[in-house]
Amino acid sequence: MKNLVVSFLVGVLFALGLGVSGMLQPSKVMGFLDVAGTWDPSLMLVMVGAIAVNTVAYHLIVRKREAPLFNARFLIPTRKDIDAPLVVGAILFGIGWGLGGYCPGPGIVNLMSGAMPAVTFVGSMLAGMTVFALVEPTLVKR
Repeated sequence: MKNLVVSFLVGVLFALGLGVSGMLQPSKVMGFLDVAGTWDPSLMLVMVGAIAVNTVAYHLIVRKREAPLFNARFLIPTRKDIDAPLVVGAILFGIGWGLGGYCPGPGIVNLMSGAMPAVTFVGSMLAGMTVFALVEPTLVKR
Protein backbone atom coordinates (compact mmCIF):
# COMPACT_ATOMS: atom_id res chain seq x y z
CA MET A 1 0.00 0.00 0.00
CA LYS A 2 2.90 2.33 0.81
CA ASN A 3 4.24 1.92 -2.76
CA LEU A 4 0.85 2.89 -4.22
CA VAL A 5 0.69 6.06 -2.13
CA VAL A 6 4.26 7.03 -3.05
CA SER A 7 3.63 6.26 -6.74
CA PHE A 8 0.45 8.33 -6.69
CA LEU A 9 2.20 11.28 -5.02
CA VAL A 10 5.09 11.12 -7.50
CA GLY A 11 2.56 11.04 -10.35
CA VAL A 12 0.76 14.08 -8.95
CA LEU A 13 4.07 15.91 -8.59
CA PHE A 14 4.95 15.01 -12.20
CA ALA A 15 1.54 16.23 -13.42
CA LEU A 16 1.96 19.51 -11.52
CA GLY A 17 5.43 19.96 -13.04
CA LEU A 18 4.01 19.39 -16.52
CA GLY A 19 1.29 21.93 -15.85
CA VAL A 20 3.58 24.59 -14.38
CA SER A 21 6.03 24.21 -17.28
CA GLY A 22 3.23 24.48 -19.87
CA MET A 23 4.03 21.04 -21.28
CA LEU A 24 0.40 19.92 -21.11
CA GLN A 25 -0.29 22.10 -24.15
CA PRO A 26 0.25 20.28 -27.46
CA SER A 27 0.96 23.68 -29.03
CA LYS A 28 4.21 23.80 -26.99
CA VAL A 29 5.34 20.52 -28.53
CA MET A 30 4.33 21.63 -32.01
CA GLY A 31 6.17 24.92 -31.48
CA PHE A 32 9.30 23.01 -30.47
CA LEU A 33 9.08 20.76 -33.53
CA ASP A 34 8.54 23.73 -35.88
CA VAL A 35 12.25 24.41 -36.43
CA ALA A 36 11.65 26.04 -39.81
CA GLY A 37 8.94 28.38 -38.51
CA THR A 38 8.30 29.98 -35.16
CA TRP A 39 10.50 27.72 -33.05
CA ASP A 40 9.70 27.60 -29.31
CA PRO A 41 12.72 26.37 -27.28
CA SER A 42 10.81 26.11 -23.98
CA LEU A 43 10.42 22.31 -24.25
CA MET A 44 14.19 21.97 -24.60
CA LEU A 45 14.67 24.12 -21.49
CA VAL A 46 12.26 21.90 -19.54
CA MET A 47 14.16 18.80 -20.71
CA VAL A 48 17.51 20.31 -19.71
CA GLY A 49 16.07 21.23 -16.30
CA ALA A 50 14.75 17.69 -15.81
CA ILE A 51 18.10 16.18 -16.81
CA ALA A 52 19.89 18.47 -14.34
CA VAL A 53 17.56 17.53 -11.48
CA ASN A 54 17.83 13.82 -12.33
CA THR A 55 21.63 14.00 -12.51
CA VAL A 56 21.88 15.64 -9.10
CA ALA A 57 19.35 13.22 -7.58
CA TYR A 58 21.17 10.23 -9.06
CA HIS A 59 24.48 11.27 -7.55
CA LEU A 60 22.97 12.19 -4.18
CA ILE A 61 20.68 9.20 -3.82
CA VAL A 62 21.55 6.23 -6.03
CA ARG A 63 25.30 6.38 -5.60
CA LYS A 64 25.08 6.85 -1.83
CA ARG A 65 22.44 4.22 -0.99
CA GLU A 66 22.31 0.49 -1.54
CA ALA A 67 18.54 0.45 -2.06
CA PRO A 68 15.62 2.88 -2.37
CA LEU A 69 13.25 3.36 0.56
CA PHE A 70 10.44 1.21 -0.82
CA ASN A 71 12.22 -1.51 -2.80
CA ALA A 72 14.97 -4.07 -2.28
CA ARG A 73 17.18 -2.55 -4.98
CA PHE A 74 17.38 0.25 -7.53
CA LEU A 75 15.93 -0.74 -10.90
CA ILE A 76 18.41 0.92 -13.24
CA PRO A 77 18.67 -0.28 -16.85
CA THR A 78 21.94 -2.01 -17.64
CA ARG A 79 21.59 -2.72 -21.36
CA LYS A 80 23.60 -0.43 -23.61
CA ASP A 81 22.96 -2.01 -27.01
CA ILE A 82 20.76 -0.47 -29.68
CA ASP A 83 18.50 -3.08 -31.23
CA ALA A 84 15.62 -3.05 -33.72
CA PRO A 85 12.83 -2.92 -31.09
CA LEU A 86 14.44 0.14 -29.52
CA VAL A 87 14.78 1.93 -32.87
CA VAL A 88 11.26 1.03 -34.03
CA GLY A 89 9.83 2.05 -30.65
CA ALA A 90 11.64 5.40 -30.79
CA ILE A 91 10.36 6.03 -34.31
CA LEU A 92 6.78 5.17 -33.32
CA PHE A 93 7.06 7.36 -30.21
CA GLY A 94 8.31 10.27 -32.33
CA ILE A 95 5.54 9.84 -34.90
CA GLY A 96 2.87 9.76 -32.19
CA TRP A 97 4.42 12.74 -30.42
CA GLY A 98 4.63 14.76 -33.62
CA LEU A 99 1.11 13.90 -34.80
CA GLY A 100 -0.66 14.23 -31.46
CA GLY A 101 1.46 16.81 -29.69
CA TYR A 102 1.42 14.62 -26.59
CA CYS A 103 3.84 12.17 -25.10
CA PRO A 104 2.36 9.64 -22.66
CA GLY A 105 2.64 11.69 -19.44
CA PRO A 106 0.91 14.84 -20.70
CA GLY A 107 -1.58 12.72 -22.66
CA ILE A 108 -2.69 10.90 -19.51
CA VAL A 109 -2.84 14.12 -17.48
CA ASN A 110 -4.88 15.81 -20.24
CA LEU A 111 -7.21 12.81 -20.26
CA MET A 112 -8.66 14.24 -17.05
CA SER A 113 -9.89 17.26 -19.03
CA GLY A 114 -12.06 15.03 -21.20
CA ALA A 115 -10.76 16.83 -24.31
CA MET A 116 -11.30 14.65 -27.38
CA PRO A 117 -7.70 14.99 -28.69
CA ALA A 118 -6.37 13.65 -25.36
CA VAL A 119 -8.96 10.85 -25.29
CA THR A 120 -8.06 9.91 -28.87
CA PHE A 121 -4.33 10.01 -28.14
CA VAL A 122 -4.53 7.87 -24.99
CA GLY A 123 -6.94 5.45 -26.67
CA SER A 124 -4.56 5.10 -29.63
CA MET A 125 -1.62 4.67 -27.27
CA LEU A 126 -3.42 1.90 -25.36
CA ALA A 127 -4.42 0.20 -28.62
CA GLY A 128 -0.81 0.31 -29.81
CA MET A 129 0.41 -1.13 -26.50
CA THR A 130 -2.14 -3.94 -26.78
CA VAL A 131 -1.10 -4.78 -30.34
CA PHE A 132 2.56 -4.73 -29.27
CA ALA A 133 1.88 -7.06 -26.34
CA LEU A 134 0.21 -9.51 -28.72
CA VAL A 135 2.78 -9.30 -31.53
CA GLU A 136 6.08 -8.79 -29.68
CA PRO A 137 6.55 -12.37 -28.46
CA THR A 138 6.48 -13.60 -32.07
CA LEU A 139 8.94 -10.96 -33.32
CA VAL A 140 11.70 -10.78 -30.76
CA LYS A 141 13.78 -13.74 -29.65
CA ARG A 142 15.71 -12.88 -26.48
